[in-house]
Amino acid sequence: MIIFADTSGLFALLVQNDHMHIRAKQNFSYFAQHRAQLLTSSFVLVETAALLQQRVGLVAVHDFQSKIIPLLEIIWVNGDWYTRAIQRLFAFNNRNISLVDCLSFEIMESREITHAFSFDKHFPKNGFTIDTFHDQDL
Repeated sequence: MIIFADTSGLFALLVQNDHMHIRAKQNFSYFAQHRAQLLTSSFVLVETAALLQQRVGLVAVHDFQSKIIPLLEIIWVNGDWYTRAIQRLFAFNNRNISLVDCLSFEIMESREITHAFSFDKHFPKNGFTIDTFHDQDL
């Protein structure tokens, strides 16, 4: 099973005082136990690193780089992915959905990924399963 890793899940996993930290750790443990592959995009990596740097500091970015990124399969964004994401953003015509989310949805649909390691409400609104994982989910 492949799970898409979103910024909100990765951030919560790394930041102990995040209100979703315990759930993120439980989900991450579940993924490891069930050998789920976590996939993400280079846009999510940049967004997560920037958020960690701004809100927590460079030590958190270092932990992300050294402990989490090696566990991820990464889709490196090229011009084609960017074009698909920006077209989706304009089609949504909603300033509350980010370009990073639009790219995530494009990747998930193209790879037929239904589950996301995320706490972002935009994922379920676009047909993806998020939040706490249980045996019946995967």
